[in-house]
Amino acid sequence: MTSDPAVSRDGARTFAHVLVNTLVANVTTSFLWFALTFWVYLETRSVLATGVVGGAYMLMLALFAMLFGTLVDRHRKRDVLVGSSLATAASFLVAGMLYAVLGPGAIVDMTGPWFWLFSGIVLFGSVVESLRNIALSTLVTLLIPADRRDRANGLVGTVQGLAFIVTSVFSGLAIGQLGMGWTLVIANVLTVCTVVHLLFVRIAEEQPAADADGKRPTVDVRGALAAIALVPGLFALIILTTFNNLVSGVFIALVDPYGLTLFTVEEWGLVFGVASTGFIAGGLVIARWGLGANPLRTMLWVLAAMGVINATFTLRESAWLCIAGIWLFLLIVPAVEAAEQTVIQRVVPFASQGRVFGFAQAFEAAAAPVTAFLVAPIAEFWVIPMMETESGAQRWAWLVGYGDARGIALIFFFAGLVMVVISLAAFGTRSYRVLSDRYRDDAESGVTAG
Repeated sequence: MTSDPAVSRDGARTFAHVLVNTLVANVTTSFLWFALTFWVYLETRSVLATGVVGGAYMLMLALFAMLFGTLVDRHRKRDVLVGSSLATAASFLVAGMLYAVLGPGAIVDMTGPWFWLFSGIVLFGSVVESLRNIALSTLVTLLIPADRRDRANGLVGTVQGLAFIVTSVFSGLAIGQLGMGWTLVIANVLTVCTVVHLLFVRIAEEQPAADADGKRPTVDVRGALAAIALVPGLFALIILTTFNNLVSGVFIALVDPYGLTLFTVEEWGLVFGVASTGFIAGGLVIARWGLGANPLRTMLWVLAAMGVINATFTLRESAWLCIAGIWLFLLIVPAVEAAEQTVIQRVVPFASQGRVFGFAQAFEAAAAPVTAFLVAPIAEFWVIPMMETESGAQRWAWLVGYGDARGIALIFFFAGLVMVVISLAAFGTRSYRVLSDRYRDDAESGVTAG
């Protein structure tokens, strides 16, 4: 397959601008969301509260993803990026005004309405920002040649890693040293910066064509399913990556309470920042060497490795074991996302990719709140109290040792084992073989969805 070098250079330059803008946007929303999670736990000391907050994010992501995917397919991608940033800016501005008027005492009270209203507004602003992530996945198809898309997806992973480092470090420092008020001010300023930068970015793209049947449902689930049905095995790929989010749900509910038993909030932010260098390293590895001839096979081995890490990084209450485990986990996370995106970008027509990415995001995100909402109450009301008794501690000490967070460690262990079993079993499925063959055949014939 050949491409115009000048077009490739222009596309790569535009993609770089969008990537940097997305970095700032991801930093901003993650910064405020991390800070909210830290602040809620420190004010309430409730695992249930952090589980509800984290699970609500994934639930909202699942509810809005198909709408976002439909919007991406029906509008120019630059318009989508600008609209996403404006909606986030409005949400964070309202949250800041609410905090200034009511004060932290009223907002942090979970029994009152203001906590849920404030958290919901921040949540909405953060979820709307995910609209640009769907748009970015389609922009890889639009701007990058097919044989380099896995590497571009690796760069996306690197950007996400940089966002993790900045937000995890500075969210902890901001909450510990400045408080929630100044954290909101910083988030608002950064969001405005992304909007201003996008005004100077130009993306060469025609207006998307209207649907052939003339019908334009607001949430086009049927169009997404039709595009997925055209590719045998693609729905199974989405199911598989959904199981990855089962483990993510456990992380959402429990990783911050676990880390904050070992570290102060400032230290925990720094720890997460150091560990997030793994995300950058993983993204750079993919950007340099790609995902191999079969990205799907790479993804399955990576998912199995993630399960092993999740099962072992809390087996002893050790700060260094925790840091190493999170670093290794984040090292291989970009490969999962990049593999799924690369396959979809190859086998799905460009005009339908937004809806397919949106459907995949909705389906996969729905798994995390289920586990988050389920795991947080189980941890707080059953497993943690059981492990705090002498009989419970002795029964499981051979596996997880002794310490303040052994109940959380026990949940991580079994969640990781489930992930390993599911990933290895997927190698024997017909869907894995069919989709692998389809990707290889399209690559060899030079067929590209772009």
